[in-house]
Amino acid sequence: MHVLVAGATGYLGRALCAAYARQGHHVTALVRDASRAEGLADVLVVAEATRPETLVGVMDGIDLVVSTLGITRQADGLGYREVDYGANLTLLREAERGGVARFAYIHVLHADRMSEVPLVAAKAAFVEALHASDIPATVIATTGFFSDMGDFFAMARAGRVWLFGDGSGRLNPIDGADLAAAVVDATETGRGWVEIGGPDVMTQEEIACVAFAALGRPARITHLPDALRRAALVLLPLLPRRIGGPARFFLTALGLDMVAPRHGERRLKAHFASLAAGGSSA
Repeated sequence: MHVLVAGATGYLGRALCAAYARQGHHVTALVRDASRAEGLADVLVVAEATRPETLVGVMDGIDLVVSTLGITRQADGLGYREVDYGANLTLLREAERGGVARFAYIHVLHADRMSEVPLVAAKAAFVEALHASDIPATVIATTGFFSDMGDFFAMARAGRVWLFGDGSGRLNPIDGADLAAAVVDATETGRGWVEIGGPDVMTQEEIACVAFAALGRPARITHLPDALRRAALVLLPLLPRRIGGPARFFLTALGLDMVAPRHGERRLKAHFASLAAGGSSA
């Protein structure tokens, strides 16, 4: 099978390229910067999905597209509507023209409960367009990545973790390699909608304690009134998107239980231990 991974140089994109290659598939990596993609896939295609003219012919011979495209912290003047929705829609239209057999998309768990968050709203709008397409779809709704837990670890390293409320909100983030393996399974078996989380369901307070333990330090956790989180959500739309956008998503997700069916074997404890030993988080 010929697989095209869009957003291939990102945390999950790299893991997806490796996972599909291990299963014997021919992998094409769609990237914006070839200098970051050496050895990533059988074929590198340099293009920008926000510019349809750069994608002409890219889907020829492709059986499966897996898209992780979305704004993280890039500051190139584009918004969520242009990237998380528009760029993915451009990919989808080119996939339709190229006769691609399946299109897989990495979504967010509980998107219906975060519709007021621009990042999530843009992703949800694309999922609607994907389901309206004639191409069979696989949508993977995930709880979050180990790399997203870096804020907990950074606060612990600085000496104190600040939590809103009592810290009882639960989540089970997943390692990128474990998520990639689950995505491969979902696409190979033709599943339409899959919710995926990691093997350990933990409260926010437990995650903070694990971060301190990895650093060999006593846990120092301060609980702030949850009303402050809700007040911040009111004010964040006034800030620039590169600041307010990610914060609105993070603070909204903190108010939900982000728990999905368990997959994988890699543990957050081991991830934090690697960071404490000098490893890096993608």
